[in-house]
This record gives sequence, structure tokens and C-alpha cells, in this order.
Amino acid sequence: MPNERKPMRRREREPKEFEDVVVSINRVSKTVKGGRRMRFSALVVVGDKKGRVGFGMGKAAEVPDAIKKATDAATKNVFRVNLVEDNRTVPHSAKGKHGASSVFLAPAAPGTGVIAGGAVRSILELAGVSDVLSKVIGSRTPVNVVYATLDALQSMRTVNEVAKSRDKKVAEIR
Repeated sequence: MPNERKPMRRREREPKEFEDVVVSINRVSKTVKGGRRMRFSALVVVGDKKGRVGFGMGKAAEVPDAIKKATDAATKNVFRVNLVEDNRTVPHSAKGKHGASSVFLAPAAPGTGVIAGGAVRSILELAGVSDVLSKVIGSRTPVNVVYATLDALQSMRTVNEVAKSRDKKVAEIR
């Protein structure tokens, strides 16, 4: 029959590699000759909850476009975080700094949970950290807090890395 319709095949959505969280959305303006030109700036953090995390910023005239740009930038900006394998906490305490913001991260006992707020919590949960203590010192601007948290996470070194750099065995270091 010529008018017979074919059943539509639904495309299977492939599972996302990363989960994303919108940390902040700001309305920003640029003053031009005709007045103010409003745009939106978005800060997005992505992670796979298995030790990989990244962040990105995007700006556009509409909020969804800004979030899309930020998510694309974040997926290009992913790095691996060193975690303690058995209880999914950070290997040692560390302090990250960016601008007037400082973030202090410390390992916690299993079952403690993520003791963090705002941007720090988003990053740590998406990185796969389940037990950690944190404190933001100084400015609480979300962009600077994200940079400071990532600085602290990138400075983390496992016992194996330290032993290798000192040419010693892991037992000698502990």
C-alpha cells in the first residue's frame, strides 16, 4: 500500500559519560552606546564519580546556551583526582588557593560524608569523594572557590607516588 506508515524507531540515548552540576549563573552586562547589553554567565562542574572531574565557564545571551557552552568547556577540561581506594577519601589534608579564596580539605573517617557546602560539595561529589572535611576561608565567590578546590585536589599525592619519587618502599613511608 502506498500510504502505509512505517513505525518510527526511537533512537537509544547513549549513557552520558559525565554528570554535570550548574554551580552558578550570573547576569552580566556590557554598557554600549545604546544602553546595557545583558548576557548570562554559567559555571558548570562535570564528573564521573570515579575520580575524574572538570569545570567550565560559558557566556551567552540565553541561560540554556550559556550552560551548554560551560558544559562543553568542562568536558574538555577533565582531570584525574588521586583518592584513597578503600574508603574514597582524599589521601591527605591540603589547602588550595585562588585569588582571595582558600579551600582546606582533610580526610575523614568512613561514614562521615561530604562536609562541604556549595561549590566545594559539587566538585567533591562529582569526583567520587564520599568522606571529607572542608572549609572555605576568605572570599566565597563561586568561581574562585572552584579554582581553589581544584588546586587542592591537584596537589594531592598518593603514598605510592611519594614512595616512587623518594625511591623508597610504601612501608618505609607509612
